[in-house]
Amino acid sequence: MHAGRFETTHWSLVLGAGEQDAEARGALAVLCARYRPPVLAYVRRHAGLHEAEDLVQAFFERVLDARLYDRADPTRGRFRNFLLTALQNFLHHQHEAGQRLKRGAGVTVSLEPEALERLAGGDGPESEFDRAWALAALDGALTRLRRESERAGRGAWFRALEPYVLEPVERDGYHALAERMGSKPNTIAVAVGRLRQRLREHVRAELSETVHSERDLGDELHALRDALAHATRSRA
Repeated sequence: MHAGRFETTHWSLVLGAGEQDAEARGALAVLCARYRPPVLAYVRRHAGLHEAEDLVQAFFERVLDARLYDRADPTRGRFRNFLLTALQNFLHHQHEAGQRLKRGAGVTVSLEPEALERLAGGDGPESEFDRAWALAALDGALTRLRRESERAGRGAWFRALEPYVLEPVERDGYHALAERMGSKPNTIAVAVGRLRQRLREHVRAELSETVHSERDLGDELHALRDALAHATRSRA
């Protein structure tokens, strides 16, 4: 993506928004929807499921209604960093103020002091946030690739190959699939390679919507690789 094209990403639209910019608000709503999984994963480290759902709902309402993004620094234009800092501040404020959240009958925030200390900089919840963010970004890229394949009339082909796109394939692993699909192992291997390349391109496109520059995109790609590697090691 050329530098000039970052002017039209979701996050860049938000950073350049006027007071009543409906397009920017819509772009921010899209970003918030994408980032709900990592926010929920972060909050659930400190609250029960029902309370976490209420906190997440209230947080995103605040982001959308209170124009917290006005405080974002365009020179450090990664939406992920902005959102995590805003979330930490929001949770601290909710605890200290003892507010009751106005959703349904309302709930009282009851984060323990030890949890609040971890919010300030512990590896646990931030790593959970990053892992959930990386998986959400990967899922978004897969959705783009799936829709692209379906538009090209290759939906069935993609569904058959999708399990091989993300996971390493053992030696001779394509033979059974090739026989089942009436194809050749080499043909399957080439098709999987092309899908992996397109997936990488869609990952870049997915992350491009949340940054302000090529440098920020490079940083996010590096962070995504680290988060996915950490998640893989955790499952091992």
